[in-house]
Amino acid sequence: MFYLWKNKLGFHLPDSYEEFLSCVKEEDGLDYYDDFGNGGYFYGYKNLLERNATYDVQKNAPDYFLIGQDGDLGFFIHKKGYDDAIYALDLGALGSAKMRHVADNMADLLTKILSNEDENWDLFDEED
Repeated sequence: MFYLWKNKLGFHLPDSYEEFLSCVKEEDGLDYYDDFGNGGYFYGYKNLLERNATYDVQKNAPDYFLIGQDGDLGFFIHKKGYDDAIYALDLGALGSAKMRHVADNMADLLTKILSNEDENWDLFDEED
């Protein structure tokens, strides 16, 4: 079922994200948090299109695709090219602020979440 859904997207999923998504047993989504509650809820393939429609991502950030969130912070992949990077942006700022690169790929993001050692996790610490 996942592969039939994937073919209807109209763009190529980054390899690391496709691998993650195909392994998510919960088709609706997956909570992925560290001991301090840092992390996010990553949508399963059944909820991806609905979540993107809810936040009007196609209109406000047409080059990106929403894959999960932590409260108001959205996690995105780039729809054009074969970039594996994960980006983040406050969902209220879609279309008015620049996406921030937070990880080189999905595996890197999950590693960052679990390797965090404090309760004040900030994905943007290393960004300019």
